Amino acid sequence: MSAGPASALRDTEAGAPQLARSAVVVGVARLGEGSLLAEGAVIRSHRAGVEVGTGSAVLENSVVVGTTAFPTTVGRRSVFGHRCMVVGATVGDFCEIGNASILMPGARVGDRVFLGEGTLVPSGMTLPPDVVAVGRPARIVRTASADDRHRLAGLRGGDLSLPPATAITVEHTQETIAMGQLYAYRDIVPSVATSATLFPTAEITGDVVVGERTIIGAGVKIIGDSHGPVRIGDDVQILENTVLHLLPDNDLIIDDGAIIGPGAMIHGCRIGARSIVEPGAIVCDGSVLGAGCIVRAGAVVKQRSQFGAGIDIDGFPAVEVGRIPELPSAPDWALRADDLPVPVAGVPDQ
Repeated sequence: MSAGPASALRDTEAGAPQLARSAVVVGVARLGEGSLLAEGAVIRSHRAGVEVGTGSAVLENSVVVGTTAFPTTVGRRSVFGHRCMVVGATVGDFCEIGNASILMPGARVGDRVFLGEGTLVPSGMTLPPDVVAVGRPARIVRTASADDRHRLAGLRGGDLSLPPATAITVEHTQETIAMGQLYAYRDIVPSVATSATLFPTAEITGDVVVGERTIIGAGVKIIGDSHGPVRIGDDVQILENTVLHLLPDNDLIIDDGAIIGPGAMIHGCRIGARSIVEPGAIVCDGSVLGAGCIVRAGAVVKQRSQFGAGIDIDGFPAVEVGRIPELPSAPDWALRADDLPVPVAGVPDQ
């Protein structure tokens, strides 16, 4: 249940935070001395809503989001494995967060907690110190053992001392631009509306059309290299490190006002207007979601699933778990105008 190469911390626990070349900070974050933001990792910090403690590491393609309503606070010498999604959660010292884990708003993880790969800590859940937890949702399977603590020490060079708390302010590492990172495929060039925002580390390839005021976040990959098109409507948000793709003879359509959360995988499906796909969810080929649906964090909508309008969708595989009586409002983790270096029309400012 190792989070990944925590040994990387051995060389980073002194001096300024280390940000890899392709790492991105959106907004203003507070990073402790010797902290690490690895390749492809993204921090989005709404009004200084993210703090990563001294000597902690956020590894490749992970996303950390914090807002004023749900700040994210990470303790000292904790490690997040590859492709973790952390949204408005609190994490203690010396934690090992397994690859592809998801921590949702209000989740609280105590000191020296070990999360297995792919663990989902839902909103409001608290995990006490010194436990091992796995599953979706997380369940405690045992108390952390002497062997766990020995491994924790080994991953940190044999040193389990706790350094002083430090915080260095890091602001926007990239400017957003109206157009960029567009690649032709078989002579088809993506079409992006002039009012849309495309982050510099996002990439769009081939037969893709992006509508007005839509935002394509940091690290997003949209690949239209199949026989069918990718069509994204107006006022859509495709957030950090999400991947959109499709199989041959298929299409991928996201209707107006939909919000796709960080780290999602959207593949050859149709997502209705004002629907929300929460962080880390997967929607597979041939699936259809009606307007105003919510796909919960970490859920997997299997191929050719059909859901009408206003359905609450969760599970592995995902099923209907409830009804949503009215169109959902933008979640706290959605982008807002002051998340960006310059104002963007059509983004809620809350």
